[in-house]
Amino acid sequence: MPSGAKAFSLARLLAFGVPAALLIAVYVGQYGFDLYPCEMCWWQRYPHFVAVVLGALAFALRGQARLLIGLAALAMLVSGGIGAMHAGVEYGWWEGFTTCTANAVDGAADPLKAILAAPIVRCDQVQWSLLGISLAGYNFLVSTGTALLIFVLLRRAKGA
Repeated sequence: MPSGAKAFSLARLLAFGVPAALLIAVYVGQYGFDLYPCEMCWWQRYPHFVAVVLGALAFALRGQARLLIGLAALAMLVSGGIGAMHAGVEYGWWEGFTTCTANAVDGAADPLKAILAAPIVRCDQVQWSLLGISLAGYNFLVSTGTALLIFVLLRRAKGA
């Protein structure tokens, strides 16, 4: 495992690249393969948007990069926690506390028609899985694992 400046550079790259890649992947799934997000899926995306912005700022604001990288990792950890909660709801381990309704399309000429045409996606049903793990489960694994790796790299980069 790298240390010093290499560990710092890798942490910064992961803080930006992993949440960006995850967001790209879910949008490809949504628009390319009709995997529409439920309400809890959206909750998982919001911290990744924050992490991407913080990760990008870590490249631009070099003096504050360590703090920004740490905050990006924390945002990823939040998304991973929401993913764990969502996976538990999907697998029936516990009940969710959301109604998981579809949202109307913004700017639609006929909001009622948009609501009726919107796909209804329930939070407690797995839309896609691989090896028995849902997208929410993979978000938990990837986001939490990457966030913890970033924290380790930042610790190893002490003084860099």
